Amino acid sequence: MLTDAELTVLGLVVERPRHGYELDEVVSERGMRDWTALGFSSIYYVLGKLRDRGLIAEVAADRAHAKAKKTFTATDAGRQACAEAAEAAIAELRPVHPPVLIGLANSPAIPPGRLAAALARRAEAVEERLAEVRRAAAAQPDVPPFVRAIFDYSIAQLEAEAQWLTGGTI
Repeated sequence: MLTDAELTVLGLVVERPRHGYELDEVVSERGMRDWTALGFSSIYYVLGKLRDRGLIAEVAADRAHAKAKKTFTATDAGRQACAEAAEAAIAELRPVHPPVLIGLANSPAIPPGRLAAALARRAEAVEERLAEVRRAAAAQPDVPPFVRAIFDYSIAQLEAEAQWLTGGTI
């Protein structure tokens, strides 16, 4: 079983051989940091775990000096594990536990004026995030279809939340 962080890194290495710094750039460019817990240092930790499990291997290359970047490629076992885990992640409906649900469950404890203000702040944050994702998607018009699908899904989720927030359900 792969963690979400492991599957994310492995998937990027399956796309093509990459080094840690490049992985970090792709995670940022594609907006993946917003839905993964992948910081710069954790990428290297995950690469080590994937290597130790035989899912990736260092690309044999002439490195001019010891500080040259290590590039990793997926092994056959890594490609298979990635395909299986990605298929399961798409097909299986897993519970999501956004903190907003915990807040809503406890909203009777919030004074009405403060609850309305909190919802307004959330609506503003959702609109800002929606604009950011739309800008990121527009800045990358030639991405592969699976990357476009990630942007589209994120936009649809944010639009649904914005609609819910303007519906005045509380």
